[in-house]
Amino acid sequence: MLELEHRFRVVDVNVRLDPEDEAVDRGHAITPDRLEREMHQAGVVRSVVFPGNRSDEPYLKHNNAVARLSVERPFVAFARINGPRDPGDSAGARLRNFASSRGEHHTAPDEIEQYAYDDRFHGFRLAPAVDGLPDDDVLAELESVDLPLIVDAGREFTPTQVEQTLLDRDIPLVLTHFGGHPLDRRLMDRAIDLLSDHENCYLETSFVRYREQLERALLEHPDRVLFGSGAPDCHPNVGVMELLTLDVSEDRMRKAFTGNPTRLVPALAADAEA
Repeated sequence: MLELEHRFRVVDVNVRLDPEDEAVDRGHAITPDRLEREMHQAGVVRSVVFPGNRSDEPYLKHNNAVARLSVERPFVAFARINGPRDPGDSAGARLRNFASSRGEHHTAPDEIEQYAYDDRFHGFRLAPAVDGLPDDDVLAELESVDLPLIVDAGREFTPTQVEQTLLDRDIPLVLTHFGGHPLDRRLMDRAIDLLSDHENCYLETSFVRYREQLERALLEHPDRVLFGSGAPDCHPNVGVMELLTLDVSEDRMRKAFTGNPTRLVPALAADAEA
């Protein structure tokens, strides 16, 4: 694919990084070197990266692999975490959560502290539909370390469920896909509504294919939208072009591409690239 030319410094907050010799459960796997090339083609200068799904397996080894692969690459590692609680809101889920307890493969509070003070990691990543939800002790530690938590949101973990389980905590929270994966306008609108009531909530743009929702969020909440490509499942050129073709000011685009992500994740800033 040809290199994309534009006037913006672009950083990306949603990129999966797979070790070269490791098969993934699902999705499009590419080598770290090819991923770096695709980012360069799209004009993305720095990217938040995290491991793929591992369900019942501890993430420690995979987090360390991502941190290792980020060295001397324009990647910023986030630690993937999990928990014992069912993210559902059914009576059965509430009953299971009442009796749930943290297992050996679940993230513990001391691990959150270790990741937070390890200069290889700059935040956390959680996919509740796959990973479950952390218990109260882990959430309290996440509040204490005050690093961003990127959360997969959509039909399997809706913005309303996010509000009920996570947004009462003082954690900088980024909802992927505008909270509407896959392509659910109603959920995206609900996630945009959350921004008015929760100052610690942000939205990420990957796989949001609707101009109406992208433009609404950038017009109503220009300081709360962060660019994400969803690579390698989607080439980063696609995500960049979707923002470039919106009918919003360059200032709002610049905030989404650079200003907002670097404010939340300082390691994405230009002065952190050396």
